Amino acid sequence: MRTTLNLPDELYRAVKVRAASDGRTVTSVVEEALRTLLAEHLAAPEPFVLRALPLRPGDDDDLPPLPFDLSDNSAVLDYLDQVALSEGRGYPG
Repeated sequence: MRTTLNLPDELYRAVKVRAASDGRTVTSVVEEALRTLLAEHLAAPEPFVLRALPLRPGDDDDLPPLPFDLSDNSAVLDYLDQVALSEGRGYPG
């Protein structure tokens, strides 16, 4: 496929020098760079972090009580939504 890219002059010159020194075309150098960038992005997904909920009151006398009823799924989800928003992770859902 043919396409047009707008590159800063310095970047194009650097790619052209690299291509010439490797005996390759500018297209092949740009293609390799894009494939490498995309492969790195796909190979290293954002790690999933599982946050532990606080323990129940009574398990350890030093712990404060939970801010929700652990048997109420809706209350637990509301709490997790509030935590996500407070951490700047946008609107949960």
